Amino acid sequence: FEHNMSSLYLDGYDLPCPRVAVGSHGPLLLLLLLVEGVCVDSYKPVIIVHGIFDGPQQFQNLSRFIKKVHPGTEVTVIDLYDDLLSLQPLWKQVPDFRQSFNSIMKNAPDGVHLLCFSQGGLICRALLSTTSNHNVHTFISLSSPLAGQYGDTDYLQKVFHKTLKKNVHFICYNKFGQKVSICDYWNDPHQRRSYLRNNIFLPLLNGERPHRDMKAWRENFLQIKKLVLVGGPDDGVITPWQSSHFGFYNSSENVVEMQNQEFYLNDAFGLKTLDQRGDVVACVHSGVKHTTWHSNFTVFRNCMEKWLT
Repeated sequence: FEHNMSSLYLDGYDLPCPRVAVGSHGPLLLLLLLVEGVCVDSYKPVIIVHGIFDGPQQFQNLSRFIKKVHPGTEVTVIDLYDDLLSLQPLWKQVPDFRQSFNSIMKNAPDGVHLLCFSQGGLICRALLSTTSNHNVHTFISLSSPLAGQYGDTDYLQKVFHKTLKKNVHFICYNKFGQKVSICDYWNDPHQRRSYLRNNIFLPLLNGERPHRDMKAWRENFLQIKKLVLVGGPDDGVITPWQSSHFGFYNSSENVVEMQNQEFYLNDAFGLKTLDQRGDVVACVHSGVKHTTWHSNFTVFRNCMEKWLT
């Protein structure tokens, strides 16, 4: 049981007092509240990045959840590359998201939280890796294909009609395919060499293909204080679902968990360091379909709420 009351020490008594979140209302309000004997919480702003075929509209419930349990929190769902525009290549999307990201950060000297859904989780990873001196405190990755995607799903059919997963590499692993966002994280375990050679996004992000910015990206990513990974076995889209926790198929399509992935063992982008710091949190939630993660209050309370203070 949790309550939203604190204590005010007054004339030798420990008295309950109401909590109020200051948000961006400024120092004057803070002073007035303290003079009146009101306990004050100041919650960090939350930046939400949507997934493929999504936009701000799909995140109204999640925004309400955050404001309900943490009143006064500034919540921004970045309104870029919505719906079909989300199919634009990810390296094209990242700089535009960075502009919005930076404008929010510069007005939040105490830091921000980043909450990113599905494809948005990869955009956020790219933001964190390529942005120096960011002030992201907690990065919550909500059902995101962090280690890649390989599955015959409805989403695949929306993009490549009547194409089986085993044939997608013919489309994705070339210059044309890399102009479609889903190809940027398509990870065919039977086409490893082609994936590493021709995918220009995920192998770089995961440090699976060496590049000149690896050290800087790793240092940037490690500036976060907490990484929260949310996913579950009934997702129905992220395939394998363990990709939301950095697990993925080997060439036999058996899932190799995060701690046994090569990019973890090599600490290629800082994941092992984060984990050894105790700053990787895994939340597995069954019974949740992919499109309902962000509207499920139980998931929010169990997996996200405590990290968004």
